[in-house]
Amino acid sequence: MKCLSSLRLSSLIVLCALALPLVFATGAQAVVLEGVGHASIYNGDLETARAEARKAAIRDLSLQYEARVSTHDTMENGVITESRIRLASSARARNVRIIDEYQSGNLLRVVVRGDISESRVGQCSAGESSRLKKRVAVTGFPVLYPDQARVGRIDDAGEILPHQLQQRLMEQGGFQVFGATTSRVFTDLLNAPTVWQGNNQLTNVLQVAREMEVQFVVTGVIRDLGVADPSAWGTSVLDRMQRGIGAVDQQRRFAADLVVYDGFSGSPVYQQRFATSADWDAGPGSSVGFGSEGFRKTAYGRSVNGVIEEMATAVTEALACQPFITRIARVDGHLVTLGSGATAGLRPGDELKLYRSTAYLDSPGATPELNDSRLSVTLDRVQPQSSRGTMPQLGGMVNIQRDDIAILW
Repeated sequence: MKCLSSLRLSSLIVLCALALPLVFATGAQAVVLEGVGHASIYNGDLETARAEARKAAIRDLSLQYEARVSTHDTMENGVITESRIRLASSARARNVRIIDEYQSGNLLRVVVRGDISESRVGQCSAGESSRLKKRVAVTGFPVLYPDQARVGRIDDAGEILPHQLQQRLMEQGGFQVFGATTSRVFTDLLNAPTVWQGNNQLTNVLQVAREMEVQFVVTGVIRDLGVADPSAWGTSVLDRMQRGIGAVDQQRRFAADLVVYDGFSGSPVYQQRFATSADWDAGPGSSVGFGSEGFRKTAYGRSVNGVIEEMATAVTEALACQPFITRIARVDGHLVTLGSGATAGLRPGDELKLYRSTAYLDSPGATPELNDSRLSVTLDRVQPQSSRGTMPQLGGMVNIQRDDIAILW
């Protein structure tokens, strides 16, 4: 006999003096909290220990905001033979910064501060579409001011950042992720992503989505890579001495806009600016490239790495409540062939709603209008990249044809 019980504990520790009401693009209320994490240093590897301590501190942040304690007891003949306790949180931490670090022997203690709000992933986990892998393309993040990348020679940031974001999304396992890190969606970086082109399309996101056969396009712009004091990075002996003794401001900024577009309509489903700053403490010639080992070892590199993790989490949460959408590849009588299959998680017996995609001659570049056909297709054959099913009426009778879409909510 198994007995299950669940108790929700809200706001275990609230630091009232630090609580600041913030509203993010997701619409969730957030507070600023501090968390503490510990990790052991093995073989003198301080960087790995710092990363582990930071993760532990972020978990502490999340549990302070909201925690769920679940107990699982196993009883035999009225006697508890096994008891397990699980502590979890659905909160999300953003803009996390290390504000204090202390080392005692082989133990590292890290204190972080971050913005905490409720995660959206758990709110949509019950939907049928949550088990399917949506197709996502990650394009390049062009640098608004390329001259700022000269310090440290990180001019490859516009391609390396989206590549790292792509890797993190792939590791999470909830998407089919495709890279297009050399592609640029925006033509006007200063005003992106608010500029409409002459053909009424928002950038060329629809073209990218169509060519790569994806449901969503993730892109952005790197707004700031600048150092606080450009004069501190001279090559003279005096400049080097001042940097060595900490007599100059070595802070470096990072800011990037992240935008997630729906590939069928071209509309943004999520938009947020991510920013951080930290010391640029790279030695001469030790950092060559945004993804280099020397870059990752700097305080700035570690801070930026944390921001990229936040970006990946934000994309996951933004798409959690979105339905699964795929294009119709062929219609033959009652038979409907879809452009997605087993790799997306579809299986025989799945039922998807059919929508007609309508474009108007007087607005050739406008977003297609979707009309509910009030019909569904039930899959009976699923292959890796495609699937086939039947609908109750002939396609010609209800005007369902190639390039219309099927949706699973």
